Amino acid sequence: MTRKILLLSVSAGAGHVRAAEAIRAAAQGAEALEVRHLDVMDYVPAGFRKLYADTYLKLVAKLPAVWGYLYQASHEAEPDSTGEKIRRGVERLSTRPLRKEIAAFKPDAIVCTHFLPAEMLDRMLRQGDIACPVWVQVTDFDLHRMWVHEHMAGYFAANDEVVFRMRAAGIPAQNIHLTGIPIMPAFGEPLDRAACAAEYGMAPQRTTVMLMGGGAGMGSLDTVAESLLAIGGDFQLVVLAGRNAAALAALQEMAKRYPGRLFPQGFTDKVERLMACADLVITKPGGLSTSECLAMGKAMILNSPIPGQEERNADYLLEQGVALKACDAVTLEYRVRLLLEDPARLADMCRKARALGRPDAGKAVLARVVGQ
Repeated sequence: MTRKILLLSVSAGAGHVRAAEAIRAAAQGAEALEVRHLDVMDYVPAGFRKLYADTYLKLVAKLPAVWGYLYQASHEAEPDSTGEKIRRGVERLSTRPLRKEIAAFKPDAIVCTHFLPAEMLDRMLRQGDIACPVWVQVTDFDLHRMWVHEHMAGYFAANDEVVFRMRAAGIPAQNIHLTGIPIMPAFGEPLDRAACAAEYGMAPQRTTVMLMGGGAGMGSLDTVAESLLAIGGDFQLVVLAGRNAAALAALQEMAKRYPGRLFPQGFTDKVERLMACADLVITKPGGLSTSECLAMGKAMILNSPIPGQEERNADYLLEQGVALKACDAVTLEYRVRLLLEDPARLADMCRKARALGRPDAGKAVLARVVGQ
């Protein structure tokens, strides 16, 4: 008999979706198992999608301090406050198409990688509208109150501190499972650095710095790249511009002035092969991107963490000795210089990162869900 597992994510930021995709990828090749992934935002009205996803993205990009306030205020809000009642009412009204989709699929278990579907399903469980177990995968190294609901079958935590916080929030210990944050299986596979470097024309033994994503708070990607290359020294710089065509074009033009040192990359589904060439990764401290770095044993510099979950993630990684933090371009240059001039420290950070990595988190989550 085929078991049906439904994964529910929300595309407010990429991390929740990537975590669900990682769990789905862990199921590939498994017999008698059908895994489906739905993005809740595909099943809500445009107005609600704008409120939930677009507003979040605009806040973290343009008004991060406001987002930080809302993050903390919502964490501390009483469940029976007027604001919370209004929010839950809007969510119930806006997710009817999703509830129909769930009923049509008839899952044997559901895993939520965002708190919105978890909250919705908690109400359905309470009212007897759904019978299958519902699990929650927290996708940060922190626990916000909105993740916590009474009727969940179990929770998956990134680290011991999140486990502790879950217990403090009233979740029974037997319902908490320390798995890590699911990442794509490719980040846990052994990769040959020389082979990966050859694919991109890089020198395999040369110290390599990878700059990922936007340079929020530090200027454009090409500006950040230029300042890093001005440091001098024998290192090469890989810059991931993603789908930012303008940034990629500017970086490609700049690369002509830095032959053999600057390697711009557009959107790719082979980030792990580029990361295999890196000794140091400059990234935003999202739960997924930093978990990928940990799994591959990469030291990090965390650039301009936004208040809220990113700051909490950064705190954890700093405490573990696997990352440094840079809040502006000057600090970033200083941190990069510091590590390039101290290869022993850089190597120690990489060793600590690999020790923290949980590349098999997706498999661990799936095994627990299927085993129930």
